[in-house]
Amino acid sequence: FHTGSQITINMGGHHANPHAKPVADQDNEAMANARVPIAFRDTCAHLLIPLNKCRRETWWNPNQCGHERHTYEECLYNSYLQRCEAKVQENKILAERAAAEN
Repeated sequence: FHTGSQITINMGGHHANPHAKPVADQDNEAMANARVPIAFRDTCAHLLIPLNKCRRETWWNPNQCGHERHTYEECLYNSYLQRCEAKVQENKILAERAAAEN
């Protein structure tokens, strides 16, 4: 669309969700009280608690809890991107160390 003297292209229409940020410091007691399985207690578990609550309240109706599910899945994707970037940075540091040794 056109805004004043600039043309803005919105590819895909995706807007960053500030609630979908992975959080490293999770509340273990809240996760235990919400019966979140240990395998799912990762950086996005804070979003799994309200999602599972919504799922239980709606008898796992696939037409419900869409916003919560999308936010949780977006957080998982953002967490994946963070891990990929961390690995790229780690490889860069290792390559610099190897070059310095030679």
